[in-house]
Amino acid sequence: QVQLAESGGGLVQSGGSLRLSCAPSGSVSEFLVMGWYRQAPGKQRELVARIGSGPYKDYADSVKGRFTISRDNANNAVYLQMNSLKPEDTALYYCNAAPNWGGPGALWGQGTRVTVSS
Repeated sequence: QVQLAESGGGLVQSGGSLRLSCAPSGSVSEFLVMGWYRQAPGKQRELVARIGSGPYKDYADSVKGRFTISRDNANNAVYLQMNSLKPEDTALYYCNAAPNWGGPGALWGQGTRVTVSS
């Protein structure tokens, strides 16, 4: 019965900012790695950022210096602060929970849409 729910997407102009949230509805203590992925029309789903139980964070080269992933240890919520947004950031953004750093896990949210206009 564990579920993930994303929120915070919307329409923003190029250079603007958005903050995405991922709220779990059940216990996710068995998932050590939380991440954000995105998928644009006609393209494969790709990794955006990941965070583990420690301070280590992993980012795609395309978002380094612009996006920041964070975690609230009290409720296991995960956030993605997106600054200096570009039209190529337009996509459906998904939250993911995984047991290790080998790749995405089987637990996904339904997605929140981000649209960046030029």
